[in-house]
Amino acid sequence: MNKIKYENREIVPSKVICVGRNYVEHIEELNNEIPENMVLFCKVNSSISEELKFFSNETRFEGEICFLVENNQLSGVGVGLDLTKADIQNYLKSKGLPWERAKAFDGSAVFSEFVKLEGNIESIEMKLYLNDNLQQHATYELMIYKPQQILDEILSFMSLEDGDIIMTGTPKGVTNYRLKDKIKIELFIDNKLIVDKEWIVIS
Repeated sequence: MNKIKYENREIVPSKVICVGRNYVEHIEELNNEIPENMVLFCKVNSSISEELKFFSNETRFEGEICFLVENNQLSGVGVGLDLTKADIQNYLKSKGLPWERAKAFDGSAVFSEFVKLEGNIESIEMKLYLNDNLQQHATYELMIYKPQQILDEILSFMSLEDGDIIMTGTPKGVTNYRLKDKIKIELFIDNKLIVDKEWIVIS
C-alpha cells in the first residue's frame, strides 16, 4: 500500500477524493461549463506517489491544496499534483464515460509531506512554479467550494477513513510537462511558508 508522510508518521490513505472545476478561471481555460453541483471523483491508493514521473506528451499537471482527514475533520494540509492524461480524458468525456483511465492511473496523485493544519484557513495560499516561473496561484477566496464545504459534501454520501486525502481542485495555469522539468510548490497560511516541495520529472 502506498503511503504519505504526516507529522513524521507514515500514513496509508485508503483513497483520494478530488474536486473538479473548483476555480472559475480554470473552468474557463479548459472551455468547460461551471457545474451546478460540486464535481467529485476518486483516485485509488495505487495512484499515490512521492515521485513525479513522465507518462506522455499529453499528460498535464494540476497543482492543488490538499487536506488529510482524521476523525472526519480536516487535520493535516499539504500540496499535490493531480496528473491527467488529457487526450484520454477528452475522449472519455466525449463518449460520456468514466475518467479513471485518465485520472486514477498509477502515480497520478503526487504529494508533498503533510503538516498539522493550524492558523486561519481563510489565509491559505498556494504558488506553483514550473522551471522557476510562476505557473499557478491558488487562494481560499478563489475557490468556489471552500474546504469545509467540500468535506461536508463528501461525508453526506461517503465514509472517510483516517488518512484519506482531499484534493480541492486546481486554479488556472494547468499545462503539459516534460522530462526533467522542475515543479516547485509553496504553501502558506497566515503568510507563513508551511510546505515547500520540489519535484524533478523522471522517466
